[in-house]
Amino acid sequence: MPRPYGRDLTQPESLTDALKGVDRMYLFPVAETARDVVASARQAGVRRIVVLSSGAVTAGFDSDFHLPAERAVEESGLEWTHVRPGEFAMNKLALWGPSIRAEGVVRDPYPDAAWCPVHERDIADVAALALLEDGHCGRAYTLNGPEMLSHRRQVELIAEATGRPIRFEVVSREEARENYRRQGGFAAENADFLLGFEDYSGGETDPQAPEELDPAAAGPLPTAEEVTGVPARTFAQWAHDHAREFLPD
Repeated sequence: MPRPYGRDLTQPESLTDALKGVDRMYLFPVAETARDVVASARQAGVRRIVVLSSGAVTAGFDSDFHLPAERAVEESGLEWTHVRPGEFAMNKLALWGPSIRAEGVVRDPYPDAAWCPVHERDIADVAALALLEDGHCGRAYTLNGPEMLSHRRQVELIAEATGRPIRFEVVSREEARENYRRQGGFAAENADFLLGFEDYSGGETDPQAPEELDPAAAGPLPTAEEVTGVPARTFAQWAHDHAREFLPD
């Protein structure tokens, strides 16, 4: 009989059955219970843990969300690898998908803000190698997409992938926040952080527009290719892979 899944990381005791016979574990970070979860894993016989962490740890911005999970694993005595993605390309589906499907528009306050969204399959490839192969223990892999792209350019690439025009409408931070709150789900839950109203710790900040980055000045950022040996997937590829999800229901 297959083991039940869908256990709750906020309740470490619920993991007991799921961990039986498991020797390698991919751990989603829940800072409050990370040590108890890791202790349960060790007691169950897990010997290797790969942590889904964040590039914000590498940059020094995140000290109390992903970092506690990393430290709990490092201090456990088990084999460990940290996978630190930067911006998930999938966030754009959660944030922009509803308005693109309904109206063919993206409302965003930062058309020229730029970063390197990473394809979720690149993250998965690195995590799988760290779980299944030797040679990755004690390493922290920061992952980005291969291209620095402005929000406006990302919308253009989504439009190209879907074959439908998408209008970019510049709005204020406050308007964007209200739009995301009405949207619900991921957008509502993360609006204040994503728009700069709060930091990783949930503390209030003085919102400022993100600094515009010169792709040439930023220099090359680490991608999955350094681990897999295969060129990292582009945002255009990601948009193509998810094109149907941006089309009207």
